[in-house]
Amino acid sequence: MKHTILVVDDEHSIRRSVSAILAEEGYEVKDAASGRAALEILKNEIIHAILLDIWMPEMDGLETLKRIQVLSPETLVIMMSGHGTIETAVKATKLGAFDFLEKPPSLEKLLVVLQNGLHAYQLKKDNDSLRKQIRSSHRMVGDSPAMASIHELIQRVAPTTGSVLITGENGTGKEMIAHLIHSLSPRFGKQMVAVNCAAIPEELIESELFGHERGAFTGANQMRRGKFDLADGGTIFLDEIGDMSLRTQAKVLRILQEQKFERVGGNQTYSVDVRIVAATNKDLKQEIAKGLFREDLFYRLNVIPFHLPPLRDRKEDIAPLCQHFIEDFSVSHGRVIRKLEQDTVAVLKEYLWPGNVRELKNLMERLVILSSPTESGPYISVDEVVKNIGADLIAKESDQGLSSAGVPQVVKDLKENTRTQVGRNLREARSDFERDFILETLRSAEWNVSKAAQILGIERSHLHKKIKSYGIENDKLDG
Repeated sequence: MKHTILVVDDEHSIRRSVSAILAEEGYEVKDAASGRAALEILKNEIIHAILLDIWMPEMDGLETLKRIQVLSPETLVIMMSGHGTIETAVKATKLGAFDFLEKPPSLEKLLVVLQNGLHAYQLKKDNDSLRKQIRSSHRMVGDSPAMASIHELIQRVAPTTGSVLITGENGTGKEMIAHLIHSLSPRFGKQMVAVNCAAIPEELIESELFGHERGAFTGANQMRRGKFDLADGGTIFLDEIGDMSLRTQAKVLRILQEQKFERVGGNQTYSVDVRIVAATNKDLKQEIAKGLFREDLFYRLNVIPFHLPPLRDRKEDIAPLCQHFIEDFSVSHGRVIRKLEQDTVAVLKEYLWPGNVRELKNLMERLVILSSPTESGPYISVDEVVKNIGADLIAKESDQGLSSAGVPQVVKDLKENTRTQVGRNLREARSDFERDFILETLRSAEWNVSKAAQILGIERSHLHKKIKSYGIENDKLDG
């Protein structure tokens, strides 16, 4: 992209010489003899950088700079002066100028400062864009007071360096909160490194976190950096920290206290600057009482506590979450965006959601893939939900011993109409689901068996057998 540079100076000779240099270097150049003229140009055209003289009649460079920051804060401004002082340069920088040059500017210095400035502003622009993308992909959805409170806490906590401990059941969105905290923090330009402490074998966890030296153990053929090293300057997310061994907890505690560690098999100490965000589905106070978690580490981590309530305790979030997931999956799977019927929402609110938001998300993706708007119209019906969620939805009322008072009529009717369905064995239910899934995949593959087999991840011959066994027929089905 060709950058446009505006040269602002009341001296014609300076404007002419600087403009000629910049034009020769491939820039698009415009000039203005006063601050007011520069502002008029800025109102009507896209300017990437401005070379601005400080001492000008009527409106000086500092006043012009203030107005530029209001009119176009993303524009790079480099100040110029023939008799500037350090005090003036500092003031200009505080007002938002990128750098300060003496007049007449050295050709080499002018080009270097301009190139560095444009590069820095492009990085900032890219960084802001990436930050917006991450916020969008991890944005919080929900209307409940609990989620509003969590959102407010994130805004207050993210800009700090305090350690964070996130608690809550599996599937409530703990990792999403960690990503939001990192994306809103000054550390966003550095990495956020995630570690699932429960998924790494005990004998490998220290190497994973702190790295190892060559020859530290059998198979350690070369030095390897650990997660803390990789996260230097950024954030490390320790998921399921309640499953970490006491030995490893002691080493994590040292990093929190001293910001130092050693690699496995080595004795050299490395310094690191890392913010720790930890999460667990366990009650760490109970784990402390059992002797399974260090009390001193708990208090180091629990500087800023977050607790995510289960979805069953914030049912007002179910409808907006469903619509959010439906829209996202409809776009990613190339489907028509549909909405939920009011009765469907009522049914979903009656379910306990043991898998929390993750389970709801999976159901919405399944509905988007398997349901057909040509058969059911623009709304997702109760029947489609029951068909895809299974008997658990209907059994909820009796399993919990709840009174029928206050239960939506649609749930009562649904329960009565599907009593025979609850008695089906697992094989029959699985068979029905598989047939529907294969049928929908064939439709999406335009009845091309080879393409459908590839999507399903099975052999073409195997899919043919399934088609035959389920009695699936269509004139467009290839041989």
